Amino acid sequence: MIPIKKAYGYVTRINNGEKQVLVFQHPIKEAGIQIPKGKVKPQEDAYQAVIREMKEETGLENFKVEKLITEDFWENVDGAIHNRYFYQISVLNVPDEWDHQPTGGGDEAGLTFHFFWISSEHEVQLIKGHGDYLNRIFI
Repeated sequence: MIPIKKAYGYVTRINNGEKQVLVFQHPIKEAGIQIPKGKVKPQEDAYQAVIREMKEETGLENFKVEKLITEDFWENVDGAIHNRYFYQISVLNVPDEWDHQPTGGGDEAGLTFHFFWISSEHEVQLIKGHGDYLNRIFI
């Protein structure tokens, strides 16, 4: 089985001296609270994909990809193997919360995501797999 390549973004900001990470509430209740991420297209590498996905999913334009935190292989609940790339991304001067309709099409077409910030890895319960490396952000 060929792994599905996915690029994840831990989008961070400093607010009142505290590091925060961007998350969103998916409108489909079972999809829970997530971090921005998406599939790496065949013509892309993971770095290009994370930039595209952050713009499509969050609506943010001005951000900086700081570093690749890690790459791993992970088995999803449906048995699919994901080759995951987690990036740390920084932003300045962004709202405390906002709503955005993803522009990438596909399953997300017509949905509205509600974005907000968390200040610790245990503040909210992220959907399975999304918080796996938050401990490398909230040091």
